[in-house]
Amino acid sequence: MTEDELRELISAHEADGCELTVSTTDTNKFSEAVCAFANDLPNHGKPGYLLIGVRDNKQITGMTIDAALMATLGGLRDSGNIQPLPALTVEKVATSEGEVAVVAVQPSPLPPVRYKGRVWIRIGARKGYATEHEEQMLVERRVSHARTFDAEPCLDSAVGDLALPLFLNDYRMQAVAPEVIEENNRTVEQQLASLRFYDQRLQSPTNAAVLLFGMDVRRFLPGAYVQFLRISGTSLDAPIAAERTVCADLLTMLRDLDALIPAQIDQYPVDDTALRERAVSSYPIVAVRELLLNAVMHRNYQSTAPIRLSWFDDRIEIQSPGGLYGEASPANFPMQTSYRNPVVAEALKNLGYVNRFGRGVLRAQTALADNGSAPAEFGFDSGFVLATLRRHL
Repeated sequence: MTEDELRELISAHEADGCELTVSTTDTNKFSEAVCAFANDLPNHGKPGYLLIGVRDNKQITGMTIDAALMATLGGLRDSGNIQPLPALTVEKVATSEGEVAVVAVQPSPLPPVRYKGRVWIRIGARKGYATEHEEQMLVERRVSHARTFDAEPCLDSAVGDLALPLFLNDYRMQAVAPEVIEENNRTVEQQLASLRFYDQRLQSPTNAAVLLFGMDVRRFLPGAYVQFLRISGTSLDAPIAAERTVCADLLTMLRDLDALIPAQIDQYPVDDTALRERAVSSYPIVAVRELLLNAVMHRNYQSTAPIRLSWFDDRIEIQSPGGLYGEASPANFPMQTSYRNPVVAEALKNLGYVNRFGRGVLRAQTALADNGSAPAEFGFDSGFVLATLRRHL
């Protein structure tokens, strides 16, 4: 952005596409603005701008924008507090009066967008909570051609195919602010639609709803399970010691995997110094868990193939259907993340399985290093991603 373009934005700050602030620490304010611009209630179809370093009277304050603030602003996307993930860019523009941080937020194809469970919007210079009617407008405006598979309707399914108590009592309580639930006068279908789990036009749950709350997930998505093999050897032709198909709604499946993984891991002492030992694991639980969650989050659910978790004597292999997605490539992995299943990713964050987006592989590598294990290895193909963890020796 040029200085002239910045000044044009500042001059139009009374409009609904621009917000000015001098705060450098109010992340709540920043996030509310990002959420409101992503919802784009007026339906401009253009970016909204948060300008940091400009007073309401349009005067540039003369501040210096440091790297810490730029990192904070860039982190608004991946913090997980704004759902679904917003598309934004952050840049610093120098002027004769000082520097200004510019956050440009693209309209979301999957509204309504929430910050900490509340839908924020802008109408003119006003920013506030969306009413039920305004939220319904956002639900109805979803861009059908921009939908990801998990947000598309599962046309053969109906609300009766969902375990609604799982949605109402487990998921909704984590995803929506309590005061919104208390004020709720909407039908179950409307509540599902507000969280991208129901297509009101076609009167059908979405694929994400079936994955998360379906009573018979594989009836609609045949590959939505994990195939676990414990192999007594180092190759697939070795004897199978244990085999299990982990298949259920995603919430139940992840709980089952949380119970399964620790039972496969050994702990034993190694010499730390001449007089002291320390305990290490054959595999750090955190690393296995993070890479398995990564597979669940990013796999191609249109594929009929399952996630394959193969536990050999010397390694673990986690094979996930679907190659790298979007802007992610072998050259920029894992620093660049694109979300094939943004509704599923949002759900995993709301349920506490993901702390912050884009950090799972890095957390796994850190846990492996702390355990004294070799780094995880990754193989990429158009049809799958393979993660390999080597047993601690």
